[in-house]
Amino acid sequence: MRKIILFIMVGFFVTGLAVTNTWAKLNPEEAARLGKDLTPLGAEKAGNADGTIPAWEEGIITPPAGYEPGMHHLDPFAKDQVQYTINAANMNQYSDKLTEGHKAMLKAMDTYKMNVYPTRRSASVPQRIYDATIKNVATAELVEGGNGVTGSVIGIPFPIPKNGLEAIWNSLLKYKGDSLERKYAKFPVTRGGSYEKGFIHGKNLFLYHRKGATEEKLNNLIFVRLALTLGPPRNAGKAVVIHETLDQEKESRKAWSYKPGQRRVLRAPDMGFDNPNEGSDGIIVTDQIDMYNGSPQRYEWNLVGKKEIIVPYNSYKLHSGDLKYKDILQKRHINPELARYELHRVWVIDATLKQGTRHIYKRRTFYIDEDSWQILAVDCYDNRDQLWKLQEAPVVNYYDVPAFMPTFELTYDFQSGRYNVFGVHNEENEYIFNKKMSPRIFTPAALRRMGTR
Repeated sequence: MRKIILFIMVGFFVTGLAVTNTWAKLNPEEAARLGKDLTPLGAEKAGNADGTIPAWEEGIITPPAGYEPGMHHLDPFAKDQVQYTINAANMNQYSDKLTEGHKAMLKAMDTYKMNVYPTRRSASVPQRIYDATIKNVATAELVEGGNGVTGSVIGIPFPIPKNGLEAIWNSLLKYKGDSLERKYAKFPVTRGGSYEKGFIHGKNLFLYHRKGATEEKLNNLIFVRLALTLGPPRNAGKAVVIHETLDQEKESRKAWSYKPGQRRVLRAPDMGFDNPNEGSDGIIVTDQIDMYNGSPQRYEWNLVGKKEIIVPYNSYKLHSGDLKYKDILQKRHINPELARYELHRVWVIDATLKQGTRHIYKRRTFYIDEDSWQILAVDCYDNRDQLWKLQEAPVVNYYDVPAFMPTFELTYDFQSGRYNVFGVHNEENEYIFNKKMSPRIFTPAALRRMGTR
């Protein structure tokens, strides 16, 4: 066993880019824009023409007064007021700023609305991630076929993307800390509003982002992950270890599972793509975790361009440790009074299923934050070309790290009227970032030892 040590549409706004599916590297003039008119991660530093999107000024780089390590993160924008509310009655007024998924939500439910707040460009990452991103520009490449990346470590590989594959790989390789330990809940919510809590203890070691990482040291691994199911009782004790690879053409994801009833550790070759996510009642599939994960090989990725879209952002109300899960979970959708939406520039990517491949989603449209490469929303279509589901990522800046990530993830199923909440942790301890972890806990042998205790 290896060692572990280890988004062209008329009217869309694209700055300085010819949006084509070219594989050429950036020329020096393009690369020189990073840190000047572009942020170090490739976003437009300036605000928009009408002032509704401000300039980027490094995001949140220090915690707000009163924050102490270990707390659920305080809201730096708690004094902001709702600027306007979008509902079924007035949604046409904002149609050009809404995803198809949000339009469907507004049409389907009178109880759903979107409270829109001032735009705050809060995303930030450590300086070494910016430095590595600028360095990667000279060397980063997609492998033949696009199913992997080479010449890139620590930072974003393609801050000025030339095609959809580069853009989705930016998201796959965004900074999430050096390591992450968390206990979180997941709830599949029925059409009638009932739910059962699933409970997970997860550990992640992000090898790609560690200080001193080199492509050789990575041994082709982006991260390793351990997830132990704590509840409900019938599933308690199940565990999985995942090794995610950087060049998936050379070697695909490896996964192993442990099930208490069998008391055996087995390879899990189907843990990817549209394999159902256990505990989601069939609402989401494996590659919807983290909004999208794994190999991009089953889709054609078209970089549509950049557009101003109203998206979930700075969702500190939803992140609050003062909330109970019952305060958030409602019939058909979460409590809209707790959700915050803002206008941001996002990269739009259309992913269309390749001929000869299979997936329950024939097409997906991704909306990726220009400031962080975090996927903020996804429209998912079925094989009849009907809009089926909407994914949302209510994001916050975990400013003590800093890392810009969802406080949890949402998936709404328009056909069944159900929805799934993944990663919610208001009633749990706050996530622990950058804790030292031994690579040995992310092995099949470690799964076996867990099963014998």
